[in-house]
Amino acid sequence: MPVAGKSDVQARCVRLSEKVADAASLAPVIETQTLTRGASDLLIEVRAAAVNPSDVKAATGLMPYAVFPRTPGRDYAGVVIDGPAGWIGRDVFGSSGDLGIRRDGTHATHLVVEADAVVEKPSSISWEEAAGIGVPFVTAMEGLRRAGIPKAGETVLVMGVNGKVGQAAVQIASWHGARVIGVVRKDEPYEGHANSKVDVINASVTDVAARVRELTGGKGADIVFNTVGDPYFQAAHKSLALRGRQILIAAVDRIVQFNILEFYRGQHTYVGIDTLGLSSIATGAVLKEIGPGFASGHLKPFPIKESAIYPLERARAAFIAVAGSSRDRVILRPA
Repeated sequence: MPVAGKSDVQARCVRLSEKVADAASLAPVIETQTLTRGASDLLIEVRAAAVNPSDVKAATGLMPYAVFPRTPGRDYAGVVIDGPAGWIGRDVFGSSGDLGIRRDGTHATHLVVEADAVVEKPSSISWEEAAGIGVPFVTAMEGLRRAGIPKAGETVLVMGVNGKVGQAAVQIASWHGARVIGVVRKDEPYEGHANSKVDVINASVTDVAARVRELTGGKGADIVFNTVGDPYFQAAHKSLALRGRQILIAAVDRIVQFNILEFYRGQHTYVGIDTLGLSSIATGAVLKEIGPGFASGHLKPFPIKESAIYPLERARAAFIAVAGSSRDRVILRPA
């Protein structure tokens, strides 16, 4: 049971002493750190914390601005054990662009975070499910906010639809009444939750842009959420409707061919999203926008397999699972 009213606590934390070449070279240890909250902070007993691909990238030197030694972790769910009046005992969850990257993160028994950064956890969602919401849903929502929340009658094309950000984008777009088309790279159906039918295009055997035009009566997609980046950049460009918007969150190769004439004649918009640039409070604001969707059941957390839940002592195995491109949402359970 959490001990209420403690302004500081001895927390058991996963610690990475330095960046390494690859996930297999990681050597995390469990250390005890004293955490003390500020006047407007919350002290949270962490019940579950997700391991994201960005956690692995930071630890393997792919983020120059990530500072080590570090307790990693961006996503969390837990119980408030100390904070301003009215907060103690509340079940919360959250995420951040700086936790685990520029300051110590969530892979620990306890966490200090700003009160404005957290969101109330619905009672219908488990700790592990709540911890798994963060980065994918924040990325999807921030992309759609910046591009313009889709409306009924609009079409959203999601490239990489079975990835976690892709599934979150489908949920949010269909919640707002948009039609959704998904793109996959092999013969498989859409495997996530949606509020309406999702048409799926197999990019390995079908011309994506031509099929999008067929499905939309020649108009094209109002929004293309490209979760893959340059491999789908041209297909996304060719799929855009007049005044269409392409959202980009990733890249394999950094340079693409760009037809400026088609871009301005199509009156297109390109939106770049990097949630690592969002503070905990800014991330909390995004999560607060989608909170009603989880409360109403229009949005659903990702299913969490018991085999994808690890104790802190097996953090290395959790990181290796994520580095191996597991489709499972990988969770650390501190208790």
